[in-house]
Amino acid sequence: MRFQLLDIIPYRADPATGHQVSPADRLDQVIETARRAERLGFDAFSVGERHAGAFLSSSPTAVLAAIAAVTTRIRLHTGVTVLSVLDPVRVAEDFATIDQLSRGRLELTIGKGNEVAQFPLFGLEIDDQWELLAEKYELLRLLWREEHVDWPGGEFTRVLRDTTTVPRPYAGPPRVWHGSATTLFSAAVAARHGDPVFSANAIQPLQNYGVLIDHYRSEYARHGHDPRFAFVGAGSGAGGVFIADTERQAIDEYGPTYEGLVAATNVPGNNTIYRDIRHAIADGPMLVGTAEQVAEKIARFHARLGHDLQSISLPTTVPFERQLEILERFATDVIPLLRREFPTTLWGEGDPHADRAEAWGGAPDALVASGTEAGSGATAVPVAVST
Repeated sequence: MRFQLLDIIPYRADPATGHQVSPADRLDQVIETARRAERLGFDAFSVGERHAGAFLSSSPTAVLAAIAAVTTRIRLHTGVTVLSVLDPVRVAEDFATIDQLSRGRLELTIGKGNEVAQFPLFGLEIDDQWELLAEKYELLRLLWREEHVDWPGGEFTRVLRDTTTVPRPYAGPPRVWHGSATTLFSAAVAARHGDPVFSANAIQPLQNYGVLIDHYRSEYARHGHDPRFAFVGAGSGAGGVFIADTERQAIDEYGPTYEGLVAATNVPGNNTIYRDIRHAIADGPMLVGTAEQVAEKIARFHARLGHDLQSISLPTTVPFERQLEILERFATDVIPLLRREFPTTLWGEGDPHADRAEAWGGAPDALVASGTEAGSGATAVPVAVST
């Protein structure tokens, strides 16, 4: 299993204490957590994109450029690039620039986004969100794969003649993942193109995401793609990881913050059914408790999803020092267990995208568990992880 740290850069006060840092300090924290994640052996760092609500992630390319400048190994992801509201030509240019700056470390995750308020900002209709995504992705794929592109235009894209976007990607087209939080549409688009899929695993019961992944794998096979490359990523909910010495301590420390944030959030399409911390731990995606409990819960996710890449998010309203402590405990006490139990070929031998990044060298040896990294992770392995 590979590991990613995701920050969609929420900008809220801690409801338990009222404390809130400045926007500049919050963005500094994003850069520092990326640096720490690289040193701790995470495989990827992902920046979200939001154009409405209490977030500072409207310009993920700027943030990723800053991260590219202070890191050398970690892969740079988006989570998600809201392609439905963007110009594919601009996306091709901007992210190829990040790919060049990072020397091939970029991978994109695209989606239609789950903030309904963003569509009017760009003069678009939310009823068109799926068609917007599909058509714009067809153009983006073409722009990254070919030069002197002629594009006939479509319902949502203009005619292009003899178009070559610059810069070109660093070493061939970056891998594109398809993010899905609620529906089968993105999973079906990913399967049609032979791309990997990313399940948000955030606001619904695990079984719902299991249905999504089952549909993806079925469609992937139906389209005749090599099953070795049907890679799957899975999230853990926003602010989804909180590690303490005991479960009771974790609940007491983080429960008021979690429940306050849930009570203050009322975004259509982005509401969780898990209103209290114990419900979210028992039945939802939250990874709260001891390191052993967190590892065991991710193992349960894997038993249903068979995923190759686990994404986590820190509780960004709690003191930054506490966030970094959680990050380090996850890296030292959780990652080694799961790497050993759930091997994957993602970014390893046999993965055609493994060598895109010039400086890529995999996880540090100290954090790679013994055993070979073989197999695709496409088949769930229901192993109980324990220390």
